[in-house]
Amino acid sequence: MNTNHKFYQSITLLALTTGFLLMIPLIAMQFTDEVVWTLSDFILAGTLLFGTGLTYKLATRNTGEIIYRIAIGFALFTGLFLIWVNLAVGIIGSEDNPVNLLYFGVFFLGIIGALIARFQSQGMELTMFAMALTQALVTVIVLIGGFYQSPPSTVFHIISVNGFFITLYILSALLFRYDAKGNKSTSTI
Repeated sequence: MNTNHKFYQSITLLALTTGFLLMIPLIAMQFTDEVVWTLSDFILAGTLLFGTGLTYKLATRNTGEIIYRIAIGFALFTGLFLIWVNLAVGIIGSEDNPVNLLYFGVFFLGIIGALIARFQSQGMELTMFAMALTQALVTVIVLIGGFYQSPPSTVFHIISVNGFFITLYILSALLFRYDAKGNKSTSTI
C-alpha cells in the first residue's frame, strides 16, 4: 500500500473520529439543558479537533521516532486544551473576561515558533520553553494586575491552572531536547 493511500486513510479516520466526538455534545443536548451548543460551537470544536489531528499527522508523517511523536502530541494537546478551556469556561474568571485573550498569545507564539523551527526538535524545544515562559508571564500579569478578581478567580486557581499548562509545555520541551540529542536528523514538514 503506498504512503499517500495510508495518509488519506488516516485523514478519513481522523474525520470520522472528529465526527464521533462531536456526537457526544449533540446527544447530551437531547437529554439535558446543561449542554447548549450552537452551530458555531460545533464548527469551532470540529475545526480545533480535526486541525490538531491533521497537524499531528503532518508533523509526524516522516519520522518513526516515538519520542518525537510523543513530544508533538504533548505540544498539540496542551495548545488544544488551553484554547478549549479558555473558550469554554475561561481561565481567568469566565470565558467573557477579556484578560483571557492573553492566552491566545501563548497559542500563536507556538504556531509561529513551530513554523520557524519547521517542526524540528531543537527549534520545537525552544518554542515550548518560550510558550512556558509566556504562560508564566501571563500568570504574573494577571496576579499583579489583580485581573483575576472580576469576575472572581482565586489565586490558587490561577496558579494551579497556569502551572498545569506550564508543566505540560516544559515536559514537551524536554522530550524535544531528548529527541534532538538522540536523533540529529529528525526532520518533518
